[in-house]
Amino acid sequence: MELFSKRKPPLIGIDISSSAVKVLELAKNGSQLRVERYTVEPLPQNAIVESAITDVEKVGATVESAVRRSGTRCRHAAVAVAASHVITKTIVMPSGLSEPELESQILMEADHYIPYPLDEVNLDFEVLGPSEGNPTEDEVLIAACRKEVVDDYIAVVERSALIPAVIDVESFAMQGAYSLISHQTPGGGMEKTVAVIDFGATTTHINVLHNNRSVYTRDHTFGGRQLTEEIQRRYGLSYEEAGLAKKVGGLPDNYETDILHPFMEAMCQEAIRALQFFYSSSPFNNVDQVLLAGGCSQITGVDELLATRLGTPTQVANPFTAMSLASRVKPQNLGNDAPSLMVACGLAMRGFDE
Repeated sequence: MELFSKRKPPLIGIDISSSAVKVLELAKNGSQLRVERYTVEPLPQNAIVESAITDVEKVGATVESAVRRSGTRCRHAAVAVAASHVITKTIVMPSGLSEPELESQILMEADHYIPYPLDEVNLDFEVLGPSEGNPTEDEVLIAACRKEVVDDYIAVVERSALIPAVIDVESFAMQGAYSLISHQTPGGGMEKTVAVIDFGATTTHINVLHNNRSVYTRDHTFGGRQLTEEIQRRYGLSYEEAGLAKKVGGLPDNYETDILHPFMEAMCQEAIRALQFFYSSSPFNNVDQVLLAGGCSQITGVDELLATRLGTPTQVANPFTAMSLASRVKPQNLGNDAPSLMVACGLAMRGFDE
């Protein structure tokens, strides 16, 4: 199973996050993309811990249910492992090498960068293009992930009688979805540095792109589960009840002032901290824009608050704005879920790889 494997049959993107399984199917007619169907299915608590599958049976059953509910007929799927489980390195190679020559060279090089025996990892590479410093060399991205991590993702996909056609990396899938947004901005995203901050249930992932290419990724332990647990504790609800109340409302009048607003401020602090880590470990000292993704970015007004606290233009990510929708897809539902579907969108787009 290759991390960047190329494939032809139509496929669905399946994003397995710590709190939910998201299934998305896209279609393409010429250059026009259409959302065919999607579904979001909650995962049992602790089925995913530290971005790894800890209960293959429960996750597999949730994937199976989500695929069935979506109504898709696609039998090929793309899934992604968390960037924290993947070792990536960009190296330079002489340009003009044949595929077999490149492969054998990379296998020799990989030994220097990967702290595991090569027979214990899935290894893949992608030629990014000519090196900026030397046009006779190509920049090549190599990526490696422990086979035991990849095998769990394969197992949950195959449990639904699907073929795992692509095993990607979440940050690369996010970059693919970001390209849909950047193409609609002046200059197509070139000469810009954009931070995509994905506030998930347990982890906040920052992916900074410069000239539409990822230059920095990092995970921070912070997420929407902290808000859910505070609702649960304050109002004596079960975890499931608290999660539902967070989404549909019906909480006491003091909820916003006592719980929600402090959590939004905590989100701002986490975003500031994430950007400070980026600045301290890179040659960059500012970003031109912040894009918010993940479930927490659906909180009303959090984009305006972050823009104020960061002093940077901030918007909620929606990769579907230029897409048409199949009649079965409800625009309001998709609009609400869009920031949580960035990874699923990037995965579904792998179906259109040349």
